[in-house]
Amino acid sequence: MRIRFWGTRGSLPVSLSAAEIKQKIVQSLLAAAGRSFGTRQEAQSFVERELPFPVAHTYGGNSSCVEIDTGSGEYILCDLGTGARSFGHHVVAQRQGAAVPSTFHVFMSHLHWDHIMGFPFLLPAYTPGNRIVIYGCHDAIEQAFRAQHAAPCFPVDFAQLAAKIEFVTLKPGTRHSIAGLKVTPKLQLHGGDSYGYRFEHQGKVVVYSTDAEHKTDDAQSTREFVEFFREADLVIFDAMYSLADMVSVNEDWGHSSNIVGVELCQLARAKHLCLFHHEPANSDAKIASVLEETLRLEEITRAGQPLRISSAYDGMEIIV
Repeated sequence: MRIRFWGTRGSLPVSLSAAEIKQKIVQSLLAAAGRSFGTRQEAQSFVERELPFPVAHTYGGNSSCVEIDTGSGEYILCDLGTGARSFGHHVVAQRQGAAVPSTFHVFMSHLHWDHIMGFPFLLPAYTPGNRIVIYGCHDAIEQAFRAQHAAPCFPVDFAQLAAKIEFVTLKPGTRHSIAGLKVTPKLQLHGGDSYGYRFEHQGKVVVYSTDAEHKTDDAQSTREFVEFFREADLVIFDAMYSLADMVSVNEDWGHSSNIVGVELCQLARAKHLCLFHHEPANSDAKIASVLEETLRLEEITRAGQPLRISSAYDGMEIIV
C-alpha cells in the first residue's frame, strides 16, 4: 500500500505568513554563505540535501485528507478536509482532463468542519459517471454533507453534483470488506464522537486514528487501543498537543499527544508511528522540534524493536 498525505493540519487550514517565508529565506542565505552555485541544479541540490526540512520545505496547511493506494484502480480516502481539493486536482491531472468514470471510497472519522470542508471543492464530485461512496459511523453523515452545500453556505446545491454519491453507515467494532480491504472502525473519545479505522490488505495493516483523546488513567481504553494498533505497519496518530497541554488546558478537547502515541505504539508493537493533525498555530520549526523530541523519547523508552517515527506533511508518501 502507498499512503499519500494530502492534508495534515488539525482544526482549520493555515498558510505560511510573509514573516515565516522571510525567515526561511534568511536562514537559507545564512546557510549558503561562502558557497557558489554554478547552475540551478547545484543550488537545488544544496536546498534538498543540506538545508533542514523546516527551512527547505513546509509541513503544509491543508486539513485532514489521506489516500490509501492499494493499486486496485479505485480511490480510497480518509476524511475530506481541504487536502481533498489537492487530491481531486491530482486525479484530474493524472487523466489529463479525460472524464474517465472512477469509484472513490471515503472513510470519515467524524463530521466536524475541518474534516468535510474540502468536499465542495473535490473535482471528481462534479464529473458525471464517477461514484463516490462515503462511509462513516455517524447517523447524521448524509445530513452534514448536504447541509454544507445548502444556501447560504455554498452556491452549488448538493443535488447539482454530477457524480453518484452514496452514504453507507458502518458498525463500529465490526470487520467490513470494502474495496479489497478489511476495514474495522473503532469509537474514539472526541466531541460528538470520532472513529478510527484499521485497514488490512495482503498482510499489511494501516491504522488511521485522528481526533481521539486518550485518558492516561483509563486502563481499559488503553488496552483496547493497544489491541486496535496491534502490530500495525503504520499508525497515523493525532499528536496535536503536548502531553502537558493535553492533561491541563486542553483536557477534554478531544486530541492526543506525541508522547501517548509512542506509548501506545510501543505496547502494540507497531512498526511506524506517523504524527498527524498538527496544531494549526505551530510553525514548521515547532513541528520539526516535536518530531525530534519524539525520536529521543522513543530511543530512551525502547524495550524491543525500534519504532520508526515520522511527522506527516502535505505531499508525503509512505510505502507499507
